[in-house]
Amino acid sequence: MGDRNTFSADFGHTAQDYARHRAGYPDFLFDRLMRRGLARPGMRALDLATGTGYLGRGLALRGLRVTGLDVSAEMIAASRALDAESGVALDYVLGKAEETGLPSASFDLVTAACCWHWFDRPKAAAEVLRLLQPGGALVICAQDWLPLGENVVAKSEAVLQRHNPAWPFGGGDGLKPGFVGDLRRAGFADVESFSVDLAIPYSRDAWRGRLRASAAVSGSLKPEKVAAVDAELAAMLARDFPEEPIAVPHCVFTVWGRRAG
Repeated sequence: MGDRNTFSADFGHTAQDYARHRAGYPDFLFDRLMRRGLARPGMRALDLATGTGYLGRGLALRGLRVTGLDVSAEMIAASRALDAESGVALDYVLGKAEETGLPSASFDLVTAACCWHWFDRPKAAAEVLRLLQPGGALVICAQDWLPLGENVVAKSEAVLQRHNPAWPFGGGDGLKPGFVGDLRRAGFADVESFSVDLAIPYSRDAWRGRLRASAAVSGSLKPEKVAAVDAELAAMLARDFPEEPIAVPHCVFTVWGRRAG
């Protein structure tokens, strides 16, 4: 397995598959954020590394005023198209989580979905504190697939590792205790976390698309290698998982903390 500190990916290459095949966040996540008062209609929210906007769009659909920030113009373009389909409008800016260039104390909520591990985390946490109003919250979410025994995730990850041994993120359990420590060390108050396991249904073609959208495949491999991975996955899925949909286990992990003051 590769080095998490040196592995990099360009998600601009994954934008179309990401937009079509990455599952959105479940309603219970948004419901819990709203019950805790972390998200409310009218709040100003910034979604870091927004990608194709699945978390930011969910907040906008619930009445928040959302800005999505990403380094990839391709991902922002894909997100705008999904916004139009959903009937919402988000603002977008190109930029990095560690140095957004946005005004201080200008947001009530900052979110980071399936991206915190890509950042220089201490710098990103300091930038979020600068951006938040006193009492505002940072919410970090992850929705990771779970390799369990010989399930579809474990067999898929084995294919990915054969073709891309530098990919360092396989074999995870979905829990992110290091993120909790990040918030504590940065000085956030009222730090809380929770995790929920759930199964997300995928057709074989959709699961291949989801894997192509990952950092392990289109995010870091050349097109000819992507095609080879996809062909091997198609053969494995047809052989070992003939019934559809395939129930793919995931873990939703969420941690939040507030800016004191």
